[in-house]
Amino acid sequence: MLEGWRWYGPDDPVSLDDVRQAGASDIVSALHQVPIGEAWTRKAVEERKNFIENGQPGRSPLTWSVVESIPIPDDVKRLGGKATKSIEAWIASLEAVAASGIKIICYNFMPVVDWCRTDLEWELPNGARAMRFDQDRFAAFELHILKRPAAAQEYSPEQQARAKTLFDQMSQADIDYLVMVIASALPGSTTEPMTIPQFRDRLETYRDITPKILRQHLAEFLARVTPVAEQLGVSLTLHPDDPPRPLFGLPRIASTADDYQALFDAVPSKANGICLCTGSLGVRPENNLPDMAERFGPRIAFAHLRATKREADGLSFYESDHLDGDVDMVAVLKALLKENARRAPDKRIVFRPDHGHRMLDDLAATKRTNPGYTAIGRLRGLAELRGAIRAIEHR
Repeated sequence: MLEGWRWYGPDDPVSLDDVRQAGASDIVSALHQVPIGEAWTRKAVEERKNFIENGQPGRSPLTWSVVESIPIPDDVKRLGGKATKSIEAWIASLEAVAASGIKIICYNFMPVVDWCRTDLEWELPNGARAMRFDQDRFAAFELHILKRPAAAQEYSPEQQARAKTLFDQMSQADIDYLVMVIASALPGSTTEPMTIPQFRDRLETYRDITPKILRQHLAEFLARVTPVAEQLGVSLTLHPDDPPRPLFGLPRIASTADDYQALFDAVPSKANGICLCTGSLGVRPENNLPDMAERFGPRIAFAHLRATKREADGLSFYESDHLDGDVDMVAVLKALLKENARRAPDKRIVFRPDHGHRMLDDLAATKRTNPGYTAIGRLRGLAELRGAIRAIEHR
């Protein structure tokens, strides 16, 4: 498999030389500077590709092989095939990417919010810091900061009491931090930062959107874009919901194996695939990750390899070490390697280490890092994954 690395562009605190020294060969990136819903141009894609692949002559080669992500505008999720202008712009971006030889595109279909956490700097017993989703902190945000009208109906009296106690203990700085983490768009998010009033307004636009309707809108979108992708030899890989369950009363439709099977049944195009994110899917105990890797193997062009650890309440979790947590990573790797061995060299699976811990020199107060996308934490994760792969291959 090809070793990838997510890189946010020239302003990323992790340089391309850092990526080379980590041993990765393939870059996972996007034109984050382009507003959501605006078409990418071939010129802009070529300029970024040239920067990545030819910007430092004499260095170890890098290949921009995965786009993550071309954001899907909000109106596509709410209106489906009726969002003609936005879909046409997305197709134009797809064509620009394909024209530059990039054949894998990752995207998600999470409404209003992208991946969600409540803590970006949760201290682990070894002193490193990880991202975490704390259910009680999330409930405190919903009930007492966002004040979503229907939220109280979705929490037990015990959950509401814990959330109230927690909120009463928060300082204004604590509240501001929680708003920033949940509403202000984390790195790599394909949604836009929101104030609390904007958040409430956006939720209101989804009041009548059920899981069935959202799934239908995704199918309508794919019905338009997969013929183009298939013609151009591009694989579209849907990233799972993160966390893989409904949030804020919003439907989530990419959380389980059944969700993906329903999508593949609705749009059987070979261009319609999955980004196997083991950390996201691993939060749900019923998701058998090795089985999903084997079952959906032919539809996996791209994988995010990380592990999460569920906590005692079954809803809270944190980002664990890559080979630990609740994901049987070795079994997942065996399934992916088996699938990869069936493929032609130009169709190999690209994987990347995801969401590394903040550790060692990256803990320095003066050092700028993107939450989850530190250099050293991902370097550790990639080294562990590479070691496991070598061991599996040489058994």
